[in-house]
Amino acid sequence: MPRGTTECTRVFFLGNSYTAVNDLPYTFAALAWAGGHRVDTAVLAPGGWTLVDHAVDPDTAQALVASRWDWVVLQEQSEIPAVESDRQTLMYPGSRDLVKTIRDAGAVPMFFETWAHRGGWPAGGLPDFPSMQAAIDDAYAFIAHEQQAPIAPVGHAWAEVVNDDPHAGLWQGDGSHPTTMGTYLAACVFYAAIFRQSPVGLGWHPWLSGADALEDQRAAADTVLGDPGKWGLSSAANPS
Repeated sequence: MPRGTTECTRVFFLGNSYTAVNDLPYTFAALAWAGGHRVDTAVLAPGGWTLVDHAVDPDTAQALVASRWDWVVLQEQSEIPAVESDRQTLMYPGSRDLVKTIRDAGAVPMFFETWAHRGGWPAGGLPDFPSMQAAIDDAYAFIAHEQQAPIAPVGHAWAEVVNDDPHAGLWQGDGSHPTTMGTYLAACVFYAAIFRQSPVGLGWHPWLSGADALEDQRAAADTVLGDPGKWGLSSAANPS
């Protein structure tokens, strides 16, 4: 049983396969329970979906009002944030519509800053991981600042792990989707961002060695808690 508060934090994830592969919502919830936090999660993450798809989807709209959510996570398709024209026509309009709907429903929107492809996106003019990651970071930073919404900086934590260990096994063979280690890293970032607590030392890591889990935990804690204000994670961002 979780330690501490009996309050339950309810988190609804909107995204696509980056969220669905390895079941990020479950991974986050299990990690949270290991840290003493009661969590319920739900997810809508059809493969390839964009935030515009969610913004116009009646099932998404119904799910947002059918239950009380504390946080609603917004994850854009992997390449759209890296291209300025796609940001302007897809990511930003979809985000604006969803943020309004989420706030009208009484929840706090949180942007899920994703990671770049292992080899970048040469077809999009981004020849390597760092250049693509920088473009993705810029897109999420812009819309989060405009909407005064917090960010879960998974992409930044991912880059920290890769910088420390270029052979860290975060990507699947396609160089895009996460391995279980990549999903665990994302869950650690959400743990730190939502609870403002370090995941370092949490014992739940059934798919990973202790060393790999600790690497993820430390990267998440350093990234999120080193400067929470950078990610809009002030106390005012907590739902009442």
